[in-house]
Amino acid sequence: MQVISKDGTAIGYDRVGQGPAVILVDAAMCYRKMGPSAALARLLAQHFTVFTYDRRGRGESGDAPGYNVAREIEDLDAVLQAAGGSAAVWGTSSGGVLALDAATLLAGIKKVAIYEAPLIVDASRPTTERDWQQIDQALEAGRRGDAANAFLRLVGVPGFVAAVIRLLPLWSKMKAIAPTLAYDGAIVRDLQRGKPLPAGRWTSLGARVLVMDGAKSPAWMRNGNRALADLLHAPYRSLPGQTHAVKAKAHAPALTEFFGARKEPALATF
Repeated sequence: MQVISKDGTAIGYDRVGQGPAVILVDAAMCYRKMGPSAALARLLAQHFTVFTYDRRGRGESGDAPGYNVAREIEDLDAVLQAAGGSAAVWGTSSGGVLALDAATLLAGIKKVAIYEAPLIVDASRPTTERDWQQIDQALEAGRRGDAANAFLRLVGVPGFVAAVIRLLPLWSKMKAIAPTLAYDGAIVRDLQRGKPLPAGRWTSLGARVLVMDGAKSPAWMRNGNRALADLLHAPYRSLPGQTHAVKAKAHAPALTEFFGARKEPALATF
């Protein structure tokens, strides 16, 4: 299925399940056929009508020149309208920041669950501006493979693992959507400078928010997400045994509780 975004870009999406609407927003280098949303959608579909979609420039979605984060918010709004105009939204990594930014503008987003927004708020890891500059330079020169490789370094993939990835069929898919790395950079790079989160970025947020991370994720990730929860006065949950590559079976129960509860859930803080 497709919806048409405000600028005329076609956005591919799927719908599964029955119940209140939930929209899943993927991270960098992910889309419906490559990433965590498909497995998560299957589990959530037991309780909700779940919408997964390909962010622009990926999978079955189109693209347009002159990228602006506002266009991605319009894409999400188009899916939101297909869902009936009101939905809860889940976003992981950079998709979590996109979901949060969208919820400040779209009144139809009633709840936002964020998993591991990649926020660097202290000196517990190096900042990423140099990495994003290398990605930008590689993309400007048409070197998609170099851009994808630079992103793997940015997110901490060991060199030997990156070498193996380059031998797999996955690598051609990663190179195909590598230009969208610039989009994720536009969303998160200003939040990765080792400084406190900007107090005014989400002041108009009306949705209820749940912030989550994995208990086995590195300190910088957990510090950033705890800081986000504190800033938003939102509940914070750290999932035992999980990392950035969260398992759907470990994640779905917390989302079902949050999205399905009529009152604010009493979530444990770790």
